[in-house]
Amino acid sequence: MQPVWHSRGYLPHCDGLSPQQFVTYRLADSLPAGVLERLVIDMPDDDQKSERRARINTFLDAGYGSCLLRDPDCARIVEDNLLHFDGDRYRLIAWVVMPNHVHALIEPLPDHCLADIAHSWKSYTATRINRLLKRQGALWQREYWDRYIRDMPHLQNTISYIHTNPVTAGLVGDTTAWMFSSARRMR
Repeated sequence: MQPVWHSRGYLPHCDGLSPQQFVTYRLADSLPAGVLERLVIDMPDDDQKSERRARINTFLDAGYGSCLLRDPDCARIVEDNLLHFDGDRYRLIAWVVMPNHVHALIEPLPDHCLADIAHSWKSYTATRINRLLKRQGALWQREYWDRYIRDMPHLQNTISYIHTNPVTAGLVGDTTAWMFSSARRMR
């Protein structure tokens, strides 16, 4: 597959550079207003992207916003949705459902692109969670963040990052203690 770059607005996305893709998508209210814009203004250079991403992750792990995914019923909808197409549209390598965001490491299968997969996840879960909570409006931030996996060390570091995210955020003391994570299923 040839690399295909596309954007629906703020973030560029690429399909086809690597078999594995690390994806993060977050609730619409998971960052304080203006934070992303300020970070881009304060750190506009490409060499500052990793620092910018680290600051965003710090906000996410602090549990800003409604944290609707803290509700086990909502988190289960997201987890079940991730698992549903494992082996059909993608191979699900690792995942975690945090209170206000989701990390997933997948390998899209032939004829399935990341943009369509992410859209499917967000559309289906937004409908189900909004119905469950008797609410309306945007559930997810419009964009998602993705990174292709470069090599085996990058793959291993990404899996570790996903599994330790609940510990890093202070939600549990052990990676296998977080209910909605592939780490729990591996124990």
